[in-house]
Amino acid sequence: MGNGAKAAQKRERNAAKAGATAKSQLKVNQAAMNIICQTCRQTFLLTTRAPALEEHAQNKHGKTMADCFPNVNAPK
Repeated sequence: MGNGAKAAQKRERNAAKAGATAKSQLKVNQAAMNIICQTCRQTFLLTTRAPALEEHAQNKHGKTMADCFPNVNAPK
């Protein structure tokens, strides 16, 4: 038996051990979109930091972060 057959058998064994294929992160990311701009209703990930939200409010709407995102606590 050649090395090619051994490699193929090993791939088959490893595939059987691994079980399912890679899972998609799309549903989890969609669920984490829970910061919503009150002006344009654009969603942002939960992990979005205050400077990015402030930039959105200034550039898109000419407002403060508190106006667009009243539920987000700004760092002091």
